[in-house]
Amino acid sequence: MCGIVGIFGEKELSNLGNCIEKMTETLLHRGPDSNGTWIDEEDKIALGHRRLSILELSEAGHQPMESSCGRFVLSFNGEIYNHLDLRKDIEQTSRLGKNPISNWRGGSDTETLVEGFSIMGIKKTLKMTVGMFALALWDKEEKLLYLARDRVGEKPLYYGWSNNNFIFASELKALKEYDLFNNKIDRDSLNIYMRHNYIPCPRSIYKDIYKLEPGALLSLDLSATKSAGTSLNKEIWWSLKESTNLGKENLLIDKKQNLQNLEKSLLDSVRLQSIADVPLGAFLSGGIDSSLIVALMQSISNVKINTFSIGFKEDSYNEAGYAKEVAKHLNTNHKELYLSHDDALALVPLLPKMYDEPFADSSQIPTHLISLMAKEHVTVVLSGDAGDELFGGYNRHVQAPRLWKIISCIPKGVRSFVSFSILSISPKLLNQFGNYLPRGLKVIFLGDKLHRFADRLKRIKDQDDLYYSLVSEWEEPSKLVLKSKEPKNLLQSKSEWPKNLSFQEKMMFLDMATYLPDDILVKVDRASMATSLETRVPFLDHRVVELAFRIPVDQKIVGTRGKEVLRKILYKYVPKKLIDRPKQGFGIPLGEWLRGPLREWAEDLISKERLSKEGFFEAEMIHERWNEHLSGKRNWEHSLWSVLMFQSWLESQ
Repeated sequence: MCGIVGIFGEKELSNLGNCIEKMTETLLHRGPDSNGTWIDEEDKIALGHRRLSILELSEAGHQPMESSCGRFVLSFNGEIYNHLDLRKDIEQTSRLGKNPISNWRGGSDTETLVEGFSIMGIKKTLKMTVGMFALALWDKEEKLLYLARDRVGEKPLYYGWSNNNFIFASELKALKEYDLFNNKIDRDSLNIYMRHNYIPCPRSIYKDIYKLEPGALLSLDLSATKSAGTSLNKEIWWSLKESTNLGKENLLIDKKQNLQNLEKSLLDSVRLQSIADVPLGAFLSGGIDSSLIVALMQSISNVKINTFSIGFKEDSYNEAGYAKEVAKHLNTNHKELYLSHDDALALVPLLPKMYDEPFADSSQIPTHLISLMAKEHVTVVLSGDAGDELFGGYNRHVQAPRLWKIISCIPKGVRSFVSFSILSISPKLLNQFGNYLPRGLKVIFLGDKLHRFADRLKRIKDQDDLYYSLVSEWEEPSKLVLKSKEPKNLLQSKSEWPKNLSFQEKMMFLDMATYLPDDILVKVDRASMATSLETRVPFLDHRVVELAFRIPVDQKIVGTRGKEVLRKILYKYVPKKLIDRPKQGFGIPLGEWLRGPLREWAEDLISKERLSKEGFFEAEMIHERWNEHLSGKRNWEHSLWSVLMFQSWLESQ
């Protein structure tokens, strides 16, 4: 894993070399092993690279790397798991051309890619890859710069215009070190951040700076630097929508065969992603997804694999005991870390610089701390991310259709009365009731969830409205963020969705297209790379993804349980009693911490005087929720966290 940087423009810098080196150095954490730059003053282009050595630890993997023909220069972040097989295709194709490859300089996947681009073409090579990546490729002959991102967005890539020059990097902190950076905060991006707790692709917190979409290939020549948005060509080389449609059209009905195919595909993915020239391990929460990945890893390993879990001193948030039992059964070399509010306090000030733009998934805290622990022992970890999106694992995938049945039975004229009736009952009382329900029916924060539902009941017209409400934190961000307008995104662009999907399938597609790349993968990438730890996601091998699209939803969600196909595979390796329990998630006791050890920090950031002076928020809306949270009347931890993370980020600028 690495970090990439680049400048491409017509506006002269006093010293292009010093500028690219300074930008590259900000990504030291992504690549502590070596660095490199490549500059062409005549064509006004500079590429930078920081390297974390995983494959080919020698200088033969140094970047930026030129193709043997001298035409292409590549700066690459990621891993191509099938690069050795890809080399055979490249060699075979090269024999038909003028410059057959006889000897490779080394064993790096970077060399495989740059020679593939040279010999087989860019799009063809991309489509043949199995891996995760973000890359920049300069074509000296055509004078074109290409940027590309992997199919589902595992690796980040920001790009845009600043002072009429085109700049790009793995993280925003590198762009901010560009000598001529003058981009302002985009209030519309802040608006949509307040709705979702993250900024959806392709937007960023800065005007004229964007995230490259997953599966996208962008190309531009020097004329594109004259003004933002001109002379830029973008195409999608892998489409989630098209793959979903194709899977829907070619469903596999045989349940037994689906289980066999899925287990084989996951085993192949785990086997490929376990290849590394450095120590390897896995995150283990004790849930279905991570337990299955660990079980498959251990089944193909001749030695105990390293597993890592994290726990909390508050019992209601602690899953470490489950992870320990799974690790014991699978006989892994297991390590665990228990967190307290002191650990969170120490980390909170570092979050703005780690994420570079406002980001408010509070599990960013334990994710970074478990990465720190893992880095003491390994350089690469496998995770169970994406199992929920692909196989119906979120509570909304199961509960939303049932909830819609209830809503649709309530006449529109009666909904106001139902809403009023629910809101008349104290959420605190309902929370207590939810905690005393039987184990299988227990609902954490039942009162807050019912009140949230009641608040929005009158506005829900159809299933799509219900889903949008469930993934919204601040329901009316345009009232909260001053001088802003909520921008349209994929969740509101129904014409861009696949056709003929059930409600559950639609939610899973939208989670896969938005929440996964813009929240989950961002969280894991920044939290782990801040410690120079590479994280790999076997569920996101595109062959696993495409197979998942072909499995009918009624084989994934059965009754009140999701991920049924994953459970059945996992039961072959781990007893049911260690797995079957209510979904808990990777949460932290944030609400309690905001009322206690984090209260002083929070009150300083959201004081009315401060909010009024900065001029981004309607202070009264925030303080209404803050006071309700402190009193225990409501649990507003997530919506308050979004405000606090922006305020903390703003303070760090």
